[in-house]
Amino acid sequence: MMKNTYLTLFLLLLTGQLFAQQNGSPYYGFRLGLTAHPTLGWVKPEVGKSEGLALGFSYGLLGDFNFAENYSFATGLTITTINGKSTEVNARPYYNPADGNNVAYDLRYRLQYIEVPLTIKLKTNKIGPLRWYGQFGISNDFNIGAKQNAQMAGKKVENDRNISDYTKFYRAGMVVAAGGEYDLDDRTSVAIGLTFNNGLTNIVKDGDRRAKNHYVGLNLGVFF
Repeated sequence: MMKNTYLTLFLLLLTGQLFAQQNGSPYYGFRLGLTAHPTLGWVKPEVGKSEGLALGFSYGLLGDFNFAENYSFATGLTITTINGKSTEVNARPYYNPADGNNVAYDLRYRLQYIEVPLTIKLKTNKIGPLRWYGQFGISNDFNIGAKQNAQMAGKKVENDRNISDYTKFYRAGMVVAAGGEYDLDDRTSVAIGLTFNNGLTNIVKDGDRRAKNHYVGLNLGVFF
């Protein structure tokens, strides 16, 4: 099964390379790009409430495997920060079960991931130097940093607390994106768009407590 999948991907990529040689189009074959853009993130706990948006950042590499003029397998390797604020009850490491009472904490998450999206990108035909695109797929995120500020009843409990022991290593998200690509020359183009990354998995490693994080990114990239 896996061998057949790899063979199919190889044939698709080979076909794209052949089209590139015949047509000289920048939309065939493999394209590598760079990205750096802001994100607006939020945290939604299962018990408690979200407390609004927080600014983050994403940067790294983009890759498009163009297996036809209008279709691409789009991936990348980025460092993505997903920040957010929430109010949650009995959150560790701040809550002491020996106290016996429910305690609400105002939390500010600062989570950093290595993000590897696996998506399909659909493009329109060129309208002058511009193509519009839509993108859909899954992101695979691996936590490399987790810090948190905590307050209780308006009073500081912790600042920059390392919560790696209370944060899941793997996060999955659903990616929905749209935007445009503008040709600068035969091989270089600028991509601008919006991405919604909807968290699918629990980010908290703390008993029965559950929360998910999400973000919207203003995508800025350059393909070569």
